[in-house]
Amino acid sequence: SSSTTTTTQTTVTLIHKILLSYLYVAIWIFFSFTVIVYNKYILDRKLYNWPYPISLTMIHMGFCSVLAFLLVRVFGLVEAVGISKELYVTSIAPIGALYSLSLWLSNSAYIYLSVSFIQMLKALMPVAVYSIGVTLKKECFRSDTLANMIGISVGVAIAAYGEALFNSWGILLQLGAVVFEATRLVLIQMLLTSKGILLNPITSLYYVAPCCFVFLSIPWIVAEYPTLQSAPSFKFDFAVFGTNSVCAFALNLSVFLLIGKTSALTMNVAGVVKDWLLIAFSWSVIRDKVTGINLLGYGLAFLGVCYYNHSKFQGLKAKEAQNKAVEADEEVGILLSQNLDGDDSISHTGRKIDSQV
Repeated sequence: SSSTTTTTQTTVTLIHKILLSYLYVAIWIFFSFTVIVYNKYILDRKLYNWPYPISLTMIHMGFCSVLAFLLVRVFGLVEAVGISKELYVTSIAPIGALYSLSLWLSNSAYIYLSVSFIQMLKALMPVAVYSIGVTLKKECFRSDTLANMIGISVGVAIAAYGEALFNSWGILLQLGAVVFEATRLVLIQMLLTSKGILLNPITSLYYVAPCCFVFLSIPWIVAEYPTLQSAPSFKFDFAVFGTNSVCAFALNLSVFLLIGKTSALTMNVAGVVKDWLLIAFSWSVIRDKVTGINLLGYGLAFLGVCYYNHSKFQGLKAKEAQNKAVEADEEVGILLSQNLDGDDSISHTGRKIDSQV
């Protein structure tokens, strides 16, 4: 009866963990979905008609900077990571610059492209990360991975060929955002992770968001401030931009929750589900035109991304098994050395007694 009770408790615990994991995934998908659609609504000329992507990104960064400061410094809910001025200038600032460029270009693309097509273009992210990683010698070149990347690229190219609202400038903006974001991810590994500095989404915002705000203010003064200044009829809508900023910050909190309670790989898999949901929403609600060639191309890219995630998962499992084997060998070595030391002491004691006799 005790074994049956233990089995039941284990099953209940497992089901509880699985349900919680699905809850974390659902929360992240909801906020990611909401931010993307909300940004599209604000920036699209046919909807809210506020085509100022730099201003919108600066509002997000300013809001996130204040809240991150409150969480880290005032309320102490998140522990700060000690970063020197030199490290901030050499590591955090470049990452912040790339992040600001990525957000700027990504938000700009919503003015010219549909939500569904942008999600299809984002499938090129593994290709960009792998290419930049190989170039900077952070990834090992493998022919099978190269074939996988070519397959993803061909799928996205087919999707672009079938796009009904093809816009070259919008595609260039989104591809630029992908390249800058991929470079940022590789630099995080090179400049921070390799030095043992791990930043969660909240501490990342605490250090990076103010830096992004400063970088974005430079093109904003040149490109958008004169236009906004010459439009006296515009009034800042606190309801729209306030809720939009809250959703953007909640998205970062949900990332913190999802990765902390599950894993980054779970987030990648959930991201694939989110992209399909966004495509369906864009087609059914926003009424964006999605062609059969679109779906065929993205389907091919989708299979390539799934294979890439599977390969990464297998690599992580193999690395974890190797680390466990190394740890086991080290423990055996320590035990053997302790036994040898004990034998030596016994032998030494025996020789001492013999000499006394």
